[in-house]
This record gives sequence, C-alpha cells and structure tokens, in this order.
Amino acid sequence: MATFLHKIGGAAFKRRWLVVLLWALILGAVGIGASTGSGPASSSISLPGTEAQRAFDLLGEKFPAANADGATARVVLRAPDDEKISTPENKAALEATLAGIKDSSSRIGQISDPFATKAVSADGTTAYAQVTYTATDADLTDGDHAGLDKALESGRDQGLTVEASGNALAAPEESHTAEAIGFALAAVILLVTFGSLIAAGLPLLTALVGVGVSMAAITALSGPLDLNSNASALATMLGIAVGIDYALFIVSRYRSERADGYDAREAAARANGTAGSAVVFAGLTVVIALAGLAVVNLPILTAMGLAAAGAVVIAVLVATTLVPALLGFAGERVRGQNRKKSAAVADPAKPAKPGLGQRWISYVLRKPARMLLLAVIALGVVALPATRLELGLPDDGSKATSSTQRKAYDMLSESFGPGFNGPLTVTVDDQDPAVALSGAEDLGKSLSGLADVAGVTPAAFNESGDTAIITVIPKSAPGSDATKDLVTDIRNLAGDLQSDTGARSLVTGTTALNIDISDKFSAAIVPYLALVVGLAVLVLILVFRSILVPAKAALGFLLSVLASLGALVAVFQWGWLKDLIGLEQTGPVMSLMPVLMVGIVFGLAMDYQVFLVTRMREAYVHGADARTAVETGFKHSATVVTAAALIMISVFAGFVGSHDAMIKSLGFGLAIAVVFDAFVVRMTIIPAALALLGKRAWSLPAWIDRILPNVDIEGEKLTKHTPDTPAVREPTYAGSTNHNH
Repeated sequence: MATFLHKIGGAAFKRRWLVVLLWALILGAVGIGASTGSGPASSSISLPGTEAQRAFDLLGEKFPAANADGATARVVLRAPDDEKISTPENKAALEATLAGIKDSSSRIGQISDPFATKAVSADGTTAYAQVTYTATDADLTDGDHAGLDKALESGRDQGLTVEASGNALAAPEESHTAEAIGFALAAVILLVTFGSLIAAGLPLLTALVGVGVSMAAITALSGPLDLNSNASALATMLGIAVGIDYALFIVSRYRSERADGYDAREAAARANGTAGSAVVFAGLTVVIALAGLAVVNLPILTAMGLAAAGAVVIAVLVATTLVPALLGFAGERVRGQNRKKSAAVADPAKPAKPGLGQRWISYVLRKPARMLLLAVIALGVVALPATRLELGLPDDGSKATSSTQRKAYDMLSESFGPGFNGPLTVTVDDQDPAVALSGAEDLGKSLSGLADVAGVTPAAFNESGDTAIITVIPKSAPGSDATKDLVTDIRNLAGDLQSDTGARSLVTGTTALNIDISDKFSAAIVPYLALVVGLAVLVLILVFRSILVPAKAALGFLLSVLASLGALVAVFQWGWLKDLIGLEQTGPVMSLMPVLMVGIVFGLAMDYQVFLVTRMREAYVHGADARTAVETGFKHSATVVTAAALIMISVFAGFVGSHDAMIKSLGFGLAIAVVFDAFVVRMTIIPAALALLGKRAWSLPAWIDRILPNVDIEGEKLTKHTPDTPAVREPTYAGSTNHNH
C-alpha cells in the first residue's frame, strides 16, 4: 500500500496540472448533472417490514384519494376571552379568514368547514379547518407560503387566535452562520498548527473541492434515487470534517519529510505513502461503518449512510491525489515557520523544550494504571444518563414553543384532548367484503371498551367494500406510556379478530410508528454492531498486525459512543445546558439517532485510532522498544491529531445551529463524541493500555502472521527506497531493536 501510494503521490506532484484539470472537469461534470437532472429531495420516512408501514401501504392502495400527495395544513382558530367561536362576530371572522386562505393560492383545492365537519371543541371556543393543496409541499412557491401567512395574520387582526400546522407551511430558513463560524474556526486551528497561510489553506481548499463533488453528485441523484433531504446534510458534515482532517495529516507528514531532508517531490511521495496509507485505511473503516447502516433495512438510514460513505470516499481520493498535486504548486511556502526552524540547526547539547503533547504522554506513562482507571470511570459517569434514553419520532409537539406549529399543537391538545394530535388508524381488510364488514363492526365495539380510548369513529369503507378505516382517539398524549399500551392492546384485539373471523387488522399512527421503529432498531443493532465492528477489527488487524490493539480500539469506541449518548440524553431529553445551544424544546431523542451515532462515531473513532497508533507502530517497527514507541509515536502525532479533532469539533458544532431537530442533535452528538474519543480514549486510555501491555500489544500469533498480507502502512518498504535527495535522515529511537516481521 505504501509503495503504491508513494508512486501515486510522486506522479501527482510531477503532473500536477493534469491532476488539477481532472478534478476541475469532475467538479464541472457533476455540477452540470446537479443543475440539469436533480429532483426534489424526499422528506418521507418509510419502515419496510413493520406493521405500521404495511397499514400505510394498504391505505395508499385501497384509499388512493385519501392518500393524495398534495400538501396539507390544519388551521386552528380560537375565539377571544373564552367566547364561543360560533357567535356571529367570531363566526364571521372565521369565515373571512378561511376565505382569505382560499384566495391566497390557486393551488388550494379544498378547505373544510369546521361547523359542517363538527370540528369544534366541546367548550365551543376552538375550531379547526383542513386545507388541502393540489401541489406537493416541495412544489409550493414562496408566494404560496407568504399568502398563507398573510391570511393567518389577517385572522389574528380580527381578534381570533390563529395558528397552523402541516407540510404546507414554509420550513424555517436555515442559517448557515454557525457552519461558517465552524469553518472559520477550522481555518484558525490550521493556521496555528502550521504557522503558514498556504499550509492552512490547502486542506480547506481540497475539502471544499471534495464536498463540492459529493454534494453535486447527491443533488443530481436525489430525484432518481429518492434520497432523503437529511442525506446531503450528513454527507456535508462528514465530508468537510474528514476532508480537512485527511489533507491535514498528509500536509503535516510532508512538512516532516521535508524537515528530514527529502526534496519536495520525494517528500510528497513519502507523505502519501505513509500518512496517505493511514488515510486510506481510516477512510475504509468509516465507509464500512456508514455503508453497514444498510443492515438496519431502513431506507432513510441506508440513503444517509451511503451518501456519507460516498463523501468519505471522495475525501480519500482528493487527499491522496489532489493534495500531493497542490503541494507541487505551494513550493517552500507550505513549510512556513517549519522551514526556518529546520534551517536553524539546534544545539545538540541543549535539550529541546518538551511540548504539551510530550508532557501529557510522559504524565500518562508514569502512572498508566491510574490514568486508565480514571478515564474509564469518567466516561462511565457521563454515560449514565443513557440508561434513561427515550426514543421518538419528531412531531409538532417537539418544535420550538415560539413556532406556529407548536402553538397549533398545544391548542388542539387543550381543546380536543392530548390524544387528538396522535390519532391511531386501524385498518380491517379481507377479500370477502362481508367478512371485512363483520370484522370492522366487531372490532369497533371492542375498541370502544378499551380504557385509554377517548373516541372511535365509525368504520369507513372503500368503494369495493373490502377494506375499512377506523380512527381511534386516545385519551393520552402520543408519546405517553398509556398510548403505547393502547397500541399493544389494539394489536392483541387484532390477533383475536383474525382468529375468530379471518379478517386482518393493522394499526398505524405516530405511536405505532415509534413502537415499530424501536423494535426494528432493537433487532438490528446486534447484527449491525457484529458486522461493522467485526469487519473494522479485521481491517485493523491487517493494519497493526496485532490482536490486542484492534480489541482495545473497539472497547474504547463503546465507551465513546455510550458517553456521547449519555450527553445527548442529558441535553436534548433532560434540558441540561440547553440554552447554550439554543434548544427551545426538550423531548425524546429521535429514533434514528442511536444507530446513526453508533455508525458514525465508530468510523471516526477508528480514524483517530489509525492516525495515532500508526505512528506508534511505525516507531516500534523501526526499532523502538514498546514504551518508547508509544511515547515517540504520540509525540509525533499528538499535535496533528489534536488539531484534527478540534477541526471536527468545530465543523460538527456548526450544525448545532440548525432548525432541524435531527441535524441539531446529530451535530451536538458527533462533536461531543469526538471530544470523548480523541482526548479521553485515544490520547489517554489507549496509550495507558499500550504501556501496560508492553510488547504483547504488538504481538500476533505466528499462523495469523503468515496468512496476513503485509500492507506496510508504516512505510517500512520505503526505507529501502533510494530517492534523488541531497540528504536523507532516518529517525532513530532510544533502546532500538529490530521488530521487523
């Protein structure tokens, strides 16, 4: 691997104009594809294989008119000062408001009359109207949204309290200020790390190229592949973070090789052969973790995972081809202050002042057992809130209290009962209409007798009479345990119904979806972890030629992900420090988050494992004893790994400013996970454990050693390479011995 990437790096450096031209053509081609062939991104979530999804699919098949794709809005109107909404004055204001909504857009197909549909609360103060559009939510224009907002405001001007919910309302405009701040912080960190504007700008430039290619490709494919809108957000988040980090490692190694006396082309080639090898294998572990999300068999997760995996692949290709090419253009300027320091040869009799990284590793290695224990206990304490993790799908009740959707949700809950916002849809079907009719009547009677049921609508049949819909309004809120128990009770009744009559009954709705998605994740998490961790451990065994190092890496990952889930629960579910991140509303963690966090955090954890421990193994392979290898490898990689971690934290934290609950929580979760994994696990627990294990950490059973191919990630074969350089210095290590296999 090192030799192959050495050749790639040298060729890219030599033919840098051709490499830059090729990437410019690729960027232009996918950009054209994005502008001409893109379709609207999907925002739907489907759960194949679940009862709730089967019920939803049945409704789409048997009641196509009721399952139309047109956008909808539910307008809630309340009379002032506990007056009745039916008084002449208030009724006139209501009718004027609904007329204004009808006139606000030519795309509105129908508006229900609250008095005709009996959509008035028992106390007579509140009513709601259903607005149906002929166009999908993605096709509504700014004029449509503005017209609806203006009509709602006119109702408020007439003294009514008017709020609305539904996908016909304009989504809040995302501010990219926080993301820009994160990118700016990354630039500052790079500048401080390298001391050179050119060296700092190079990773930023290549990351933008990689993300540009990835985003254009995702945009072009969003229509044909029905990619969810969150797929591009995750791909952007990871693409920027790993794109900067991967380029950072190669540029840093290039500067180190130049300081060791290699000419520019050979230094670029060797940096690509060593740090580039680490980038390839680190990227491979991330891709395995992200692509493995397909195991869950949830389309939204599969799309997000594959899109993000594609962005990581692009980042690896950019780092190992475009970065060496741009190093050829940068010349000596990429070295910055490093050039002056290497030019001024230090007095060998005067020991260099140890840096922060060297002081930290010396402290860890003095008392490795104590540091290991303290770090594990600290992460364990942070992980404790994860035992109270509650999962749910976002609805209007989880939106900010200042939003009109949340106000409409609260008004409906107050006036029509907590369960009104989470009705359960029960279907009854059979090929024989007589059986379907009998089954629906029997089930309707049984449903009315359940304890938590506030109301049951009469069965409504389709034209052929073989399928009926029964709507059940719970007494309790959608996310409550009582409503979950009600879903279980209804499904038990459905089982009895099928045994007695042969008619099939299915349940769907918000609570039913939450139950089904939780069950699906519970069933998928073990095989997912087995697949992803198993494959990644095999890759790490190949990289480090050790059993214990990959095993420790996997255990460290578990600590990181549990601690990050604990922090997620404490902030997003319990509300600790929520004002610091602008979180207005706490509630259950989105159901997708745990498995998504597991996949992404695992990939990033293996990133830092590869970058940090590779330098330790490199020192060991080149002759250092086990303890010296840990210290030397840490000293050489700590600064750049710290910078890489801070960059990732800055990029991820930028997405905390998103209005989207999933993206906001994902940005926070990934940022805090990098803090735990990079600084506690990889820079404390792993060095301490390696010190305690000694040379056993780097041992491999002879029979495994014989069958494993030697990928040479440390660049051992490059030491035999004789470049045309005026001076070549190989590093030497105290207490060195020969550990070559």
